[in-house]
Amino acid sequence: MMETTKKIIYKAFRLTILSEYDLPELFKETYSYFDPDIEIKKGNLTAQWAEQAKPNQTFVIKENFVMFHMPGIAIFSITNGRSIVVSPLDQASDDQIRLYLLGTCMGAILMQRKVLPLHGSAIAIDGKAYAIVGDSGAGKSTTASALLKLGYELISDDVIPVTLTPDNVPMVTPAYPQQKLWQESINEFGMDSKNLRPIVDRETKFAVPVLSQFTTESLPLTGIFELVKTEGEELDIQPIKNLERFHTLFYHTYRNFFLKPSGLMEWHFTTCAAMINKLELFQIQRPTSRFTANEISALLLSKIKKEIRI
Repeated sequence: MMETTKKIIYKAFRLTILSEYDLPELFKETYSYFDPDIEIKKGNLTAQWAEQAKPNQTFVIKENFVMFHMPGIAIFSITNGRSIVVSPLDQASDDQIRLYLLGTCMGAILMQRKVLPLHGSAIAIDGKAYAIVGDSGAGKSTTASALLKLGYELISDDVIPVTLTPDNVPMVTPAYPQQKLWQESINEFGMDSKNLRPIVDRETKFAVPVLSQFTTESLPLTGIFELVKTEGEELDIQPIKNLERFHTLFYHTYRNFFLKPSGLMEWHFTTCAAMINKLELFQIQRPTSRFTANEISALLLSKIKKEIRI
């Protein structure tokens, strides 16, 4: 269990984060005095959880308030887009707590701050951002890694923060310089996992630093590629049209079940409606019978160069 009480200043998602917990994935900042955007601290939430939650409930979600309980790990509370309180349980490890801090907690923070979080990887290609979304195991990070091998840069992995300019141009804000890759993908890329940190509870998935290929610049989101696994043998790419575009954006919103109880459905729809005509959306069906990340990246780049010139 984490015992530290020191506070460290970090930067991620264009937000300053004052944290009692070490977050080595993030950039450290140095300030003599400042008002942080987010504060992460330890607290005892046991009584509050007992008061708020029903038996066997995992999440309590209200306007500007998300609380959730991960058995054996911690109770987390996220409020007003500014505060994260962690109540560690049992002998929870640093890695276990950090996994939820940088995932579900940050997703809730972004929503509360009216930043649209998409679930996927975002890559910088020729000065524009392209998102790769899909279900767990669809190949989002692996495809992004294949694009990094071609010299492009990572903007975000897992949680993609999207905001709108006054002209309704969707912009992707950089998160932090790390990917999560399965052992199979690491092997296919000829990488060595010996010096990589395993993602907790997933001994075959690893944290991969990409500091040398990470952009700190916000870029316009120009295209979204949805990866879908198929039993077929060939790659296929098709445009996503009409109302399916709204469905795709909703389906791949990170922790989309937060939206309704948080009172954010109207905001989400308005945001998607404003940005949808600024984007091209495609679905890529990929066979599960072989490693296809290099083929997908080539197909994706070909589609960008031929059709996406917004």
